[in-house]
Amino acid sequence: MKSSTFRSLLTLIVLLIFISSLNCVVQPTFPGKTWKKIDKPEKSGYSAEKLKAVKDFTKSINTAAVVIVVKGVILDEWGDVTKKFQTHSTRKSFLSAVYGNYVKKGIIDLKKTMAELGIDDEPPLSEEEKKATIRDCLEARSGIYHPALYESQSMKALKPERYSQKPGTHWYYNNWDFNVLCTIFEHLTGKKFFDALKTDIADPIGMEDFKVEDGMYFTGKESIHPAYPFRITARDMARFGLLMLRKGKWQDKQVIPEEWVDESTGYYSDAALYSSDGYGYMWWVAKDNNNFPHLPNVKLKEGAYSARGSGGHYLLVIPEYDMVIVHRVNTDVRGNYVTPGNMGRLIKMILDAKIK
Repeated sequence: MKSSTFRSLLTLIVLLIFISSLNCVVQPTFPGKTWKKIDKPEKSGYSAEKLKAVKDFTKSINTAAVVIVVKGVILDEWGDVTKKFQTHSTRKSFLSAVYGNYVKKGIIDLKKTMAELGIDDEPPLSEEEKKATIRDCLEARSGIYHPALYESQSMKALKPERYSQKPGTHWYYNNWDFNVLCTIFEHLTGKKFFDALKTDIADPIGMEDFKVEDGMYFTGKESIHPAYPFRITARDMARFGLLMLRKGKWQDKQVIPEEWVDESTGYYSDAALYSSDGYGYMWWVAKDNNNFPHLPNVKLKEGAYSARGSGGHYLLVIPEYDMVIVHRVNTDVRGNYVTPGNMGRLIKMILDAKIK
């Protein structure tokens, strides 16, 4: 065999081996029209017996639904996973995600101030308050302590005195910031938030249950900027969590810019005021060496982050485990809630179910 022919044949063999190796790369798994569920947790390296203990624990703490996703499939689920529960404050993380494409396109400029945007309220904002930027609001650092809608008594109790902080200098979990961000979004994009949530996120990732009609605007005399709660099922919330875990990509479509997922779940503030570790752009983020853990009774490494709603609603993304955990409570029933401490215990039990 001539040397040139041998070299050509060798090159072809190497090329075929390379192509074959590419085909062997494990591609990320996503649900189709419905979720795929693992029939035996041990196949994914988790103990069925220990997961049963988690389920038994939730029966004692007012849990209504749990979905645990590992590597893109449901490891386990129980409760009313198809019931539409109120989002409460998890709504804020959804809005944060919706912002991403419009920031990338330049439709929303995070450096714009309230003054430049023509944002005001009743009673009016001061000239100093109007210096707050969109980014300040995303970080809950506007310094605008105007009365706000959908605030709990505990939020009001922790609110600083009005005019006491300059924009960008102080973190406080501020519903005024979170509510005005919806006003700003709708003003700059010309889209209603619930319409954008449906077309930009829910439809591309195949949410099974969400409808625009599941959203409502909560208005009142405290402020002209309404809150925007909506109802969503645990299984649809899990899809959103998986989208975030996959850096905004679903199948072959980049639904949310990857750089926005990284930026919005980055660490910008110590959240010690709320007995937590860190805060991003309307996401709670894990941060080592802060005064408090991400959740009591469990250790989560940096990189994990969560959306949280009053009463015990959680969407937790844990990249270290390639995992999403959704926890829902029927807060339509007065007095139903799950404490952060019990939520932390629940998460630890799930993580401890991994077979070493």
